[in-house]
Amino acid sequence: MSLLYARHRCAVLTVLVLALALVPFSPLAARPASAASAVPGDPLTGSGAVTRSVLTAADLTSGAATGTVTNNAFALPAAAAAPTHTFEGTLTLNGVATAGGFSTIKDTYHYAATAALKHLPPVSIDLVQNGSHVIPAVRGLQITGSAYWNLIVEGGRAWNENGDGGRTRVSLPFALVERNANCVHNGLLSFLFDDSKISQVRYQITHETCEYFQFDMWGQIGATYSRHTVTGDTNLKNAYAAEVADRMPTKPISALSTDHPNAGIDTSAFGSGITASALSTYGVSYGGVNYVGACRTRQGAYPYCNQMVLPSYSLAKTMFAGVVLMRLTQVYGSSVPSQLIRDWVGEADTSAWTGVTFQDTANMATGNYSSSAFEADEAGSGMLAFFDAEAYGPKMTAALAFPHSAAPGTKWVYHSSDTFLLARAMQNYLVSKAGPGSDIYRWIRDQVLVPLHLSPDVLTTERTDNSATGQPFGGYGLFYTQDDIAKVSRFLNADGGKIGGVQMLDPTMLADAMQQNPANRGITTTADTTGKTYHYQDGLWARQFTSADDPVFTSPVHVPFMSGFGGITAAMLPNGATYYYFSDNNEFDWSAAAAQAYKLPATGGGDGGGGTCTAGQLLGNGGFETGTASPWTAGDKVVSNPGKCRTTAHGSPGSTASAPRTPTSSRRR
Repeated sequence: MSLLYARHRCAVLTVLVLALALVPFSPLAARPASAASAVPGDPLTGSGAVTRSVLTAADLTSGAATGTVTNNAFALPAAAAAPTHTFEGTLTLNGVATAGGFSTIKDTYHYAATAALKHLPPVSIDLVQNGSHVIPAVRGLQITGSAYWNLIVEGGRAWNENGDGGRTRVSLPFALVERNANCVHNGLLSFLFDDSKISQVRYQITHETCEYFQFDMWGQIGATYSRHTVTGDTNLKNAYAAEVADRMPTKPISALSTDHPNAGIDTSAFGSGITASALSTYGVSYGGVNYVGACRTRQGAYPYCNQMVLPSYSLAKTMFAGVVLMRLTQVYGSSVPSQLIRDWVGEADTSAWTGVTFQDTANMATGNYSSSAFEADEAGSGMLAFFDAEAYGPKMTAALAFPHSAAPGTKWVYHSSDTFLLARAMQNYLVSKAGPGSDIYRWIRDQVLVPLHLSPDVLTTERTDNSATGQPFGGYGLFYTQDDIAKVSRFLNADGGKIGGVQMLDPTMLADAMQQNPANRGITTTADTTGKTYHYQDGLWARQFTSADDPVFTSPVHVPFMSGFGGITAAMLPNGATYYYFSDNNEFDWSAAAAQAYKLPATGGGDGGGGTCTAGQLLGNGGFETGTASPWTAGDKVVSNPGKCRTTAHGSPGSTASAPRTPTSSRRR
């Protein structure tokens, strides 16, 4: 059952319990001091002299939540002192099924008519503390059992303030995730504790990346703290310290122009073209630095911007399905893309799937569709049945329901269901090679995502049957942070699919998808009706920029980009820069930002950045950091000097001012 299609049925929400009541607890048994590594930035050195008027000790002890408050009240203050108490054990929020308030911002499909979804789901979380950092034992997507909400809990902070009566204050970021869908609603919670009791817990949600369901939620409830040694606590602390240390350095977006004064960059272009209230965050990954914009909410800046949970939607078509296909090809050989879907998906053994390859499916060119009009199928009733189905069987049936209408590889028609079929085919292919028990997402996690030092949010995925063992959706259902998107983009672009100098992705496939091969731009799409051209290949879109878009493009430049439902883009420019943004008002205007990012000198040395090539030339390396990968070296089939030009004709005409818009009824793209 899916919240996304709750308008079709009545349902009862099973609600989680995040409880923090004023209850006594026993101290931990004496044990040797932890040998955990310190988290970068610790210890806190403030005096504790914090002036506070919101979420005071009295508020958390005996107050009540009557609405949302400024997010600054949940933030680590500049004068925060090192915590005097250590939290370790299980935190359970009590009575959440009926507690709290709710205010609708946007509710296209009238979800709020179901009263139960206006409350938190049941939550019981194990936490450990490393200095001033409070760390959930379970990271990434947690299946709660709720009919509507799953959960992601991020690392928070603990500190002392002089006005808290000797108690330690904790703040934690968390996110509600729509079950069987990709919407994310980011929130915060806070409480006080000492060696004998815990205060009430204040929580609120004031932000989302979700086009069709937006709300504020708040409450103050009792909680239970079961104090005990958490299994593997030292490993958890060390892992978190390493996670923080491995994050890409960040600077505010304004620093891009001061760091590169000769480029003449107008940083106001970044984030432009998007309604401010709909913009979750944005940034430019370039030269090993993630230049980030603010993480906006209805109550001010989100205090854990580097841990704001962001949904993938169709970025997963690149960052999961496309990357897996390129990795399988690199590991098992060039025959992988030509494998037939019907040979590896038993349910697809029909005439409609005769001759349809893995590559055709990755290119959205299976030939099986009802309408070839731009995303008519994606927004239609057949795809609604696919998205609505949670169990594997009905989801597979819906994915195979489109009729055969064209020869494979000849017609582009966008289908999220086709990426699901590809993910299933690659799963079964992997089992044939790596043995029973192999899982396609865990495989790519261990092969690529972990070595890239991505956050734990990326290391889980949504699956069928609302289960950790179901079939991954493939085309949506992942979660990122700013750091993740920067690192993955750099991996695809500037690093040429290498990790530590080792080629992880098939270099020919990657070069084609990244528009580095003028002879293979990919399949032409129907994404624009104004005479402009888009291409699509292995889950990556591409568009051409010329001087008609901006004078900085002195010669035509093909820019590969990832695109996601609601207003999500990661555009990987040939000079090594990636511009990305996450929003939810169906706005896809990023041409002005791309032009400014293209002014930066090409990374890796060479002739410089945008505007340095003569007419008729092309930057040889289309790589550019979208912000999620670490630096790489180019492979033998990828142009190895990103700063040089080469004389090559471009294969696609036209340009456009913005990326394809997704119809609002196509809610999961």
